[in-house]
Amino acid sequence: MSNGTTFEPGFAKNLKYDLPSGLVVFLVALPLCLGIALASGAPLFSGVIAGIIGGLVIGALSGSEVSVSGPAAGLAVIVATAINDLGSFEVFLVAVALSGVFQFLLGVIRAGVIGDYVPNSVIKGMLAAIGILIILKQIPHGLGYDASYETDVAFLERGTIGDIVKAIYTFSGGAVIIVTISLAILILWDQPFMKRHKIFNLVPGALIVVVLGMVIEEIYRLFFPSLYLSPEDGHLVALPVADSIGGFFTQFTTPDWSALGNKQVYITGLTIAIVGSIETLLSLEAADRLDPFRRISSTNKELRAQGIGNFLSGLLGGLPITAVIVRTSANIYAGARTRTSAVFHAALLFISALMFPTLLNHIPLASLAAVLFMVGYKLTKVDLYKKMYKSGMEQFVPFIITVTAIVVTDLLIGILIGMVVGIFFVIKTNHHSALTVVNRDNFYLMRFNKDISFVNKSALKSSLSRIPDNAHLTIDGTKAIFIDHDIYDVIADFAASAGYRGITIELRNLESKLQPYWKVK
Repeated sequence: MSNGTTFEPGFAKNLKYDLPSGLVVFLVALPLCLGIALASGAPLFSGVIAGIIGGLVIGALSGSEVSVSGPAAGLAVIVATAINDLGSFEVFLVAVALSGVFQFLLGVIRAGVIGDYVPNSVIKGMLAAIGILIILKQIPHGLGYDASYETDVAFLERGTIGDIVKAIYTFSGGAVIIVTISLAILILWDQPFMKRHKIFNLVPGALIVVVLGMVIEEIYRLFFPSLYLSPEDGHLVALPVADSIGGFFTQFTTPDWSALGNKQVYITGLTIAIVGSIETLLSLEAADRLDPFRRISSTNKELRAQGIGNFLSGLLGGLPITAVIVRTSANIYAGARTRTSAVFHAALLFISALMFPTLLNHIPLASLAAVLFMVGYKLTKVDLYKKMYKSGMEQFVPFIITVTAIVVTDLLIGILIGMVVGIFFVIKTNHHSALTVVNRDNFYLMRFNKDISFVNKSALKSSLSRIPDNAHLTIDGTKAIFIDHDIYDVIADFAASAGYRGITIELRNLESKLQPYWKVK
């Protein structure tokens, strides 16, 4: 991963590592910025803006030395839904700016631990469902049907299915050829035997696919006009082209602040902040594991940086931003030492959007669709479903229900349903494992195996109700460091009535814990 075994702090000392890795991340990020904007139903330029801010601003302020931020596939479904529900991209930008405010406040109140409270099964289900939706939404582009359909994101809504059906009946041979060749290259690029050669690790397959798509499109134009994908029909990237540097800065979209009175804007902003923060924190955890120098990132500092970045992105017309594991891992494996690499990659994105938009506008949407097919597949691999199934029903059921709920309804409802199911299984697991009761003749031992909370109240009541009359009950709290107030009350109520049934109670390592609530005489 790194070109050395020890880390020496200092800007100049690490430039020889950070500049090459920044170049690699730029090559990875450029097609993804465009592709994620396409998947989100947003202007393609908004993806580039988010990539630039993610590197220049968040990269400079980040709580991690190696994390790279930008537009994320995990938010594409939320963005597409929100643009449709809010009525315009300008109104949506208000929600993005507000999400930045919410994220910054999360960092201020030190909420960097929130990712730890979402069950892994729900998080994996969310990402898998997003992968499915990304694939579904790119099928028309892959077949050359480039109608503006991305705002219709629910799987069962007529628009999604209708556009796929139309794309099948009206497919473009030129687009299908580009997608087929591109997918073959991307699959080949990921094979282990290819990774043995350094060039395949440094040059991302997505970049090769994009360049090859431009070449094939030019071959179509010169020799096979019937296969040519016309820009007039919306088959190519369409970034704004400025005639001067001053004109470039006039192309940024500004938020419609009149929407501040719209309650839905705040709900959308909060949703983006929460989901984006979770994705960022998960990416940060992965970055710390991959970092060869095992540096620990500051989660709260990262949330504050993400908040500032998202606020600026909303102001300037960009997509929501998160820390992105694809770019982060590329950055680390390319040898990055400090956050300079993230800043440098963003500077290259800015230069390309400023100086070479005409060149970028020759990229076929079919090439980006192929890149997104692979992004979607990696989020929802068959192996993931097998692994979750082998992990047991308490993991698989919340996972598959989350996947199904998100695909059938929408992201927020699906996550809420998955959370409810996940919490049910957590309670069920704790219900059975928190305490045990054994007996010999009329002597009963109830042992608390770990900390006891209100979720164990039902199990405790049920176990106490089965203690027979004239029994001797020993309650052992040695292993329970924490005991909830509700549990004390249940024990106290049982002790108050035990004398009438001839039941005697002996406490082990519980007297001091119970003393504030009741006293055994």
